[in-house]
Amino acid sequence: MNDAPRTPGESATGPLLRPAVVFLRALRAGLARGVSPLEALASAGAALPGEARGAIEAAISRLEGDYAEDEWGFDEGFADAVFPLLELMYERWWRVRAIGVGNVPAHGRALLVANHAGVLPWDATMIATAIMREHPLPRPTRFLVLRWAFELPWLSIAVRRLGGVVASPYNAVRLLEEEELVAVFPEGARGIGKRWSERYRLQRFGRGGFVEIALRTGAPIVPVAVVGSEEIYPKIADARLLARLIGAPYFPITPTFPALGPLGAIPLPSRWRIEFGEPIETAGYGPDSAEDRRLVLELAERVRSDIQNRLLTGVFERGSAFI
Repeated sequence: MNDAPRTPGESATGPLLRPAVVFLRALRAGLARGVSPLEALASAGAALPGEARGAIEAAISRLEGDYAEDEWGFDEGFADAVFPLLELMYERWWRVRAIGVGNVPAHGRALLVANHAGVLPWDATMIATAIMREHPLPRPTRFLVLRWAFELPWLSIAVRRLGGVVASPYNAVRLLEEEELVAVFPEGARGIGKRWSERYRLQRFGRGGFVEIALRTGAPIVPVAVVGSEEIYPKIADARLLARLIGAPYFPITPTFPALGPLGAIPLPSRWRIEFGEPIETAGYGPDSAEDRRLVLELAERVRSDIQNRLLTGVFERGSAFI
């Protein structure tokens, strides 16, 4: 695990900012000329550093080819192709510090339960990247994503091929029965709707649906606290019209969007800290215990309190968000 503290100058994000801006400008120009999204992406990718450029070229090649996917749309080859780009974001943009990765079971079904922030599932991809980079026995993570994200062209394809699945109890149960590692975000849309003043204050976990899923399948629950994701798109208001246009529950107005146009879509380079707690075993309760409302709510509150405490500690341990 990369538990060593980071110094302020380590893995500076500055060298990545200009290529990211040039990339987005070139992508916007290509789309304005009427070329296909893949052609625009390939052309714009020339502005990125070598590893990121290579990842985009490999991903495009994978998208254009006829490759095998599982029934959920996951393409392990695509995930491998994109991994260098995610590693770049993990190591140099967000300077992620991962703690307790060994608590994630190396085999069999398990349910990762995390706090949620940001319009796009960056937190899910960074959790998955932490496991692939830091775990002694890395394995793919399947993550549940709100349905609206699958209604956006190209984004939906990338999310599916990286392991994203439409969020529903049925899908979660099926994945766990297939012995997958599944990440869920019980805050749901409320998580991405939080204002800046509410960051790292967990929203309600609903009626404990994730606990029912864990009890029915006997999957251990691993609490995950993500510090850093709340700062990538600091929300100061809602763009309700834009949210309705794309079918999203919220779309944040931030200090950089829409003021900087498409450039405002660049997530800010906050420093991240992802902590994986010790697994909470559920197999001993038996599948029928999913009908016990008292047990479900008690476990849901136990997980929520665990994550909230880790978030408060994590914010303190991380220190400044951007330095």
